[in-house]
Amino acid sequence: MVFSLLAIVLDNTILNVALKVISDPVAGLGATQSQLEWAINSYTLVFAGLLFTFGVLGDRFGRKRMLQIGMVLFGLASLASAYAQDPTQLIFARAAMGLGGAAVMPATLAIISNVFAPQERGKAIGIWAGGVGLAIAIGPITGGLLLEHFWWGSVFLVNVPVVLISSVLIALLVPESRNPDKAQLDPVGVLLSVIGLVGVVYGIIKGGELGTVLDPEVWLPGLAGIAVLAAFVRHERRATHPAFDVRYFAIPRFSTAVASVGLVFFAMMGVMFFLAFYLQIVKGYSPLQAGALVLPFAAAQLIFSPLSAQAVRRFGAKSVATVSLVVVAAALASYTLLQVDTSIWVFELIGFVQGAAMANINPPATEAVMSSLPREKAGVGSAMTNTVRQVGGALGVAILGSLLSATYRDNMAGSLSVLPENLRHAAGESITATMGVAQALGPKGAALVEPAKQAFMDGMHVTALCGAVVALIGAAVVAKWLPGKNAGATPAARAENKEPAVV
Repeated sequence: MVFSLLAIVLDNTILNVALKVISDPVAGLGATQSQLEWAINSYTLVFAGLLFTFGVLGDRFGRKRMLQIGMVLFGLASLASAYAQDPTQLIFARAAMGLGGAAVMPATLAIISNVFAPQERGKAIGIWAGGVGLAIAIGPITGGLLLEHFWWGSVFLVNVPVVLISSVLIALLVPESRNPDKAQLDPVGVLLSVIGLVGVVYGIIKGGELGTVLDPEVWLPGLAGIAVLAAFVRHERRATHPAFDVRYFAIPRFSTAVASVGLVFFAMMGVMFFLAFYLQIVKGYSPLQAGALVLPFAAAQLIFSPLSAQAVRRFGAKSVATVSLVVVAAALASYTLLQVDTSIWVFELIGFVQGAAMANINPPATEAVMSSLPREKAGVGSAMTNTVRQVGGALGVAILGSLLSATYRDNMAGSLSVLPENLRHAAGESITATMGVAQALGPKGAALVEPAKQAFMDGMHVTALCGAVVALIGAAVVAKWLPGKNAGATPAARAENKEPAVV
């Protein structure tokens, strides 16, 4: 299960390192910042929108079968991404990768929940979460090495051997499991969720691109998306077999844990989006060096995720998650200390602290969700957790990324006034665009370099503070509503968890 998860997480960490290269019009595809955000969000939106469906399919037809199908889809879509000829093709290929990932992710956690007895589940989920840390650790380094020697498409091509090996391991080692009560699908609910999420995030990204929320291209899809999501909630409350069973949110342990995951990934992914640009453009490191500099964050996750179960047993999930969220907020706020000439060791220390805190949020939150539900609902529970994680991350990239773009554009307005009017808007879209124009102008463009770096740092500081506030909100939610150390699971879950055998 960890190896299967490796391909999914590895791809996203590699992609972060490759963003700068993909934005290069010569070495890459010349993608704009908006297109880069969509290369990330097309994956996460399809992933999140179809997680419920694949969770139900796995529970009904077999989780091992869904896992195998998902790995094949992911491998084929990785090939398509590697050989994309323009940003639009890459965005659609990434969406296809999200389709495969949606089949893989809930199956891995559902199989773990069914194979391991309740007393072992916390440790198993900690190791599963540690697999995320492993992928984060090797992803940037792998991406840097590939980009040093090959073209940008190699960061997607590397998924293929991982998929092949994982498929063999699944066939040989993974037991089949399914829900004996065959649930029906909910195509209307799935369609509403996908349309609603795409509308909302498209509006947010368009707002960052245009620098205003008053344009119809911004507020119209955004409001339409919100209306569709409201219809989605109404439909799910009435559906006999909903894709998203909103009744589970009546369970405090479940709803609070899910909310904490969504909030922390909103804050983290929104802030992490700018770090690749900070390291490679502001600080001037190569993709390989930038990948190596993310290792402290990844190493901390790898070290502390398997140990999180011990901390939860000793102090309780509520205390561990609350303190960890406060530490994450402090780490995100600490990014405001970084300046253009700040020593890189300050960045390394912040990354390690942030990674250690994150390692003690995800495993207890995931265990809280899975222990709140009957065992035969493992696929749906896993799908819900991962959906909120992915949607939170997607919205974090969209909202905080748009905030960064808007702040950068405002701060650069004065410096760009020396450019011809037809170049000002394109040059002010992002630091990558500004640096591209400055390079094209030669000596005349040198005056734009330092103002661009400082404008980016100002935007980065605003974004980091907003991420810190969101993490603090998550801490308050957990401290208020997550049940304490002695609180048990729901009666239904306790009844289901008495038998350790595979369902």
